[in-house]
Amino acid sequence: LIVEGFDLPPVIMSSYNPPYYNDHMKTYGLMKVKDLLVYNTDTSKGYTIPERFINFTDKIAARYNINIRPINMKNLITDARIIVHLTNESLKNNWGYYPIPDSEAEKIATDLKMIIHPEAVLIAEAAGKPIGYIIALPDINVLLKNLNGRLFPFGIFKLLRGIKKIRRYRIWAMGILEPFQKKGISILLFRHLNEAIAHRGIYVEVNWVLEDNFLMNNAMNNLKFNLVKKYRIYQKDLY
Repeated sequence: LIVEGFDLPPVIMSSYNPPYYNDHMKTYGLMKVKDLLVYNTDTSKGYTIPERFINFTDKIAARYNINIRPINMKNLITDARIIVHLTNESLKNNWGYYPIPDSEAEKIATDLKMIIHPEAVLIAEAAGKPIGYIIALPDINVLLKNLNGRLFPFGIFKLLRGIKKIRRYRIWAMGILEPFQKKGISILLFRHLNEAIAHRGIYVEVNWVLEDNFLMNNAMNNLKFNLVKKYRIYQKDLY
């Protein structure tokens, strides 16, 4: 549930609740187990990647022979399997993570095919082998709220026409294999994402970051993103 940042609308695949929901949780005896942090930035308001990271990421790419490429829409299932594998390997030690079966790759690719912007889904390769990725999804909520809950018969066409024009994104997922963590690859991915879409004047929200994910929170601070919202996960023993 949201505990801070109620003034911001929910982005794609995130939730919203009024403040008093948290009071209900506490009254029922649920306690905080973990907070999830949300950061944002907006290139239409002048945001740019800090200059010191340009030379830094050039050196990182050269040192580890890193190439960043967009997802291949003609080979989407294969790239989806690559992302699932990278996710399972890179996030397996994260709190609350549950592995994604390989069989889910095709379903994920099918579900997201209509809405993704290929230039905003990037795969990092070291010497030709995938080692990381970042996924930024266009925030279709800005379109859905004007459809009055009706995709058919005409809403679906408005949605499909509008997707390409969306200038709001949610960074939905990022993963980097353990041998390449703590080496600046995350900053390199953010830089390439910024170069791919920032020229259109875009709002980006990084949603959700575990409060104790030091590497990701440190990257957000270094990149001068704004901490704007906080979600809380509650729990209660039932025995």
